[in-house]
Amino acid sequence: MQVFDHPAAEAGSSAGSPVGDKSKLDRTEQGGDASLGAVGKKVRPPGSRSVGWALVQAARLHRARTGDRLAKIGLFAGQEQVVQALAAAGTMTMGDLAALLRVRPPTASKTVTRLAALGIVERRAEAGDGRIVRVRLTETGLAKAKAIEHIQEEVEEELLDHLDKGDRRRLRKLLRRATKGMAEAAGTSGQATDLDAELDGEDEADALAP
Repeated sequence: MQVFDHPAAEAGSSAGSPVGDKSKLDRTEQGGDASLGAVGKKVRPPGSRSVGWALVQAARLHRARTGDRLAKIGLFAGQEQVVQALAAAGTMTMGDLAALLRVRPPTASKTVTRLAALGIVERRAEAGDGRIVRVRLTETGLAKAKAIEHIQEEVEEELLDHLDKGDRRRLRKLLRRATKGMAEAAGTSGQATDLDAELDGEDEADALAP
């Protein structure tokens, strides 16, 4: 790791000292905080005050915790979303699945192909139009869906442990709104827009409930 020394150390080095500020070097070798800048302030990661940075950190930890549990049932993080969508819908076209998950069709297709190889989903051409492919869970897939539901409940509780009911409701609504904006910018909003409105209505009803 690069250590940013005080300017005085550079001056000492240019004057012929082979190690510059030796006391500074000794402190670093003894486990001193290498993240301290030239004026003794701790260096923050770039963008650490942005909403996006905080969101990425939470998402990274959430993904890691989910991934560890999914690995125990033979899945990778991201695959569980397809399984859950199919568990709720029963059967879906590839286009509808991609729109619901807000991903591009090739991305959804690649995930479905991998799940099919594991015997978790099966694909069938639409009767009368072979260009339309429908996807549904197998018996193995249905069992995986139940295991995934339990995993997500555990990780969700970890994620929201320090938030009260009102904070949780507001966070869900704000994240849906932010996601909608990003999806529109990427051109992947699809039918999820109607779902967002429905979920916002449910949150408002919960807030008014005694």
